[in-house]
Amino acid sequence: MKHSFRLNAIGMAIAGSVLASLWASPSALAEEKLPYINLQLRPWTVVAQKKGILKEEFDKIGTPQVNLIASGTAELVGAESAALDKGAIAIAQRMIYPATVHRANGLDAVIIWESEPSNEFRTPILARANNDQIKTVQDLDGKKFASSRVSCYFTSPFEVLTKAGLPLDSRTQKGRVRYQSIDNSAAVNAALLSGAIDATAAHLAVNNAAALWLSGEVKVVGRSPNDGVYVNGAGRVSYFAMRDFVDKYPQAVKAFLIAHERTKKWIYANIDEASQIIAEGTRVPVEIAKFQITDPSTYEFMKGERNADNARKGIRDFQAWYIANGDDILTDRRLTDEQIHAFVDERFFAGGQYSIYN
Repeated sequence: MKHSFRLNAIGMAIAGSVLASLWASPSALAEEKLPYINLQLRPWTVVAQKKGILKEEFDKIGTPQVNLIASGTAELVGAESAALDKGAIAIAQRMIYPATVHRANGLDAVIIWESEPSNEFRTPILARANNDQIKTVQDLDGKKFASSRVSCYFTSPFEVLTKAGLPLDSRTQKGRVRYQSIDNSAAVNAALLSGAIDATAAHLAVNNAAALWLSGEVKVVGRSPNDGVYVNGAGRVSYFAMRDFVDKYPQAVKAFLIAHERTKKWIYANIDEASQIIAEGTRVPVEIAKFQITDPSTYEFMKGERNADNARKGIRDFQAWYIANGDDILTDRRLTDEQIHAFVDERFFAGGQYSIYN
């Protein structure tokens, strides 16, 4: 009996030691805590930081430090995806078309939030205000157009010009409008104002485009149709993150999404104060900051798409349309239905384990 008791005592001690080690390890029984998180410096995040919303939500999950990372003066469209891949930021904002292209190019990321449909005001085709030769889309026949290729600045005019019978040049076929890909927004603006190119496209609510628009330097010569594939699919806003980060820190992703929703509501209830905070935090004039909130072209503060299957359908539909109409990138590297299904992380949409909509 003594021998048996001794073995039982040893077994109990080992079991107790194992349980103690499990409780001591956050990753064994619960999500590992994130010591800090790097987020993009955007109009809404500077407000969320100033008003303490980011701190409140991330304190709840034991993340004491939230850093806002500026994209830098180069303003390279798409730089956030490289930062995401290298771990410089945790969650990136892009419209759903470029997010899909990045995924098709091998970025192992998932969509954690998608906006409602876009609108005709978000990404118009722009020409110099004093260029009397270009008044409508039809006037772009044979003219020079430049924008960032993996962006809405390509996808919106691609649809408009294709439907007008004036397709853009591609790698595989010459079109009716000469196309040049330039990822630096400042370079595109300089080219437009100098006459080196005839037209471009931009989100009017972006700082540099808003400045050109409000100063009267540019005019709108074409818009995406509200019943079109860009407005209803490719032009929706998305937030996406690397799959391994989302799997490891889903509560951090949820905290981000809660802060996003809370901040948008506060901004619309306090537009003047929010404009001041955004102007200071992003270093733009107050009138531009207010324009970004109140103009129909705004995209920073849109409502979310709750249904994961609707998000998937939108990706399938716009991918099919762009491929059918000569999109050379998606023709070479399209997502399969299985990849699209996995790309939209349903855990963060209505009914999901970490959804803010439940």
